[in-house]
Amino acid sequence: MSAPSTPSHRALNSGLDRLSRTLAWLRIDPYLLMLAGTVALAALFPARGRATGVVEVLVNLAVALLFLLYGARLKPSAIWAGVSHWRLQALIFASTYGLFPLIALGIGPLLRGHLPADTVTGLVFLCLLPSTVQSSIAFTAIARGNVPGALCAASLSNVLGVFLTPILVSQVLPGASGGFSLAALEQIGLQILLPFLVGQAIRPFVADWLAAHRPLTAAVDRGSILIVVYSAFSAGMVAGIWHQLSPLSIGAVFVIDAVILGVVLLVTTLASRRLGFSREDEIAIVFCGSKKSMAGGIPMATVLFAGHAVGLIVLPLMLFHQLQLFVCAALARRFARRAG
Repeated sequence: MSAPSTPSHRALNSGLDRLSRTLAWLRIDPYLLMLAGTVALAALFPARGRATGVVEVLVNLAVALLFLLYGARLKPSAIWAGVSHWRLQALIFASTYGLFPLIALGIGPLLRGHLPADTVTGLVFLCLLPSTVQSSIAFTAIARGNVPGALCAASLSNVLGVFLTPILVSQVLPGASGGFSLAALEQIGLQILLPFLVGQAIRPFVADWLAAHRPLTAAVDRGSILIVVYSAFSAGMVAGIWHQLSPLSIGAVFVIDAVILGVVLLVTTLASRRLGFSREDEIAIVFCGSKKSMAGGIPMATVLFAGHAVGLIVLPLMLFHQLQLFVCAALARRFARRAG
């Protein structure tokens, strides 16, 4: 027997219903409000000291759980289909390591003299990075796209990026020192591939239960994004990156980031449709081919740009990271609504 509803409970439920109807009428996705609230929380209460370590652990656990569940849900035949879908993998690779570097070659000479040199370097460096892993796959899952294909593409992008990004930097930004860190490979293995393989191992025992509890996996998908957003924005607040440039310069960098993201989203969408990819493949191409990894980019920057103002160099990446999360969250929900 349920507990009787009190006047306060009825008032709260009525208020939540009105808020939900208002957001639906305004076509505002509540998840975007959650993202905005997470950014506000990080701005007001960034993780400092010991809290930074706690947040880092939460991010690692959230990502590991995310890939454990992906491994438990995906059939081995679906994974093989993603690996062997060479046309999809080739188009995502061409966007990450072809289209983006071409944009870098164009914006470098165009912006020099109009923005601080290290900031221009950062915008170019942004275009040379590998794709993200967790957010690319999470958004593909939310949008009901080709998750196995996205998993393979994003993981391959990060593994190859350990080698390709330093090579591209040495060619496009010859003033930077070369080198790469094998620790990135270890991180990918422990945080992504190992949980995924564990998920595959336990799949016969938990697959039916997960299929019957889809809200759980959806909560992990969305929750992992919120934790990553808080961690990234919090780190920027603590480092004081937002105070190293004038508001006008920060606004200019944000606009340039938005233009870059918009161009890539448009090109990947049109290319996937022109080449006859399915809707599920298009979603994977759009989300994997338009992302840039801050988790991998900041450590690379500290190695490749030793002696430079690394804070200014990674600022465009941090702004791009926030922007891509908000834009792709909206796109993912739009794709999901169209799928019914």
